[in-house]
Amino acid sequence: MFNIIGAIISGLVIGVLARFFYPGAVEMGWIATILLGIGGSLVAGLVTSRGQRDFSRAGCLASVLGALVLIFLGRMLHIGF
Repeated sequence: MFNIIGAIISGLVIGVLARFFYPGAVEMGWIATILLGIGGSLVAGLVTSRGQRDFSRAGCLASVLGALVLIFLGRMLHIGF
């Protein structure tokens, strides 16, 4: 139960940071922002995949970069970001 709540909170923080750092307006609601942050974490985990599950600043930065990549791909494919 706490893992789900932690994923939602970290997804929200990562999604908000990605929307803040992306140039231009990113129009999406809170749920889409949470899903963006969770997706960014998954993308970062697939790219780095060192098997570590602890909290680190490098992991947070990689998650934000992963979310930025998702915003970029969504805009390039005209998905609605």
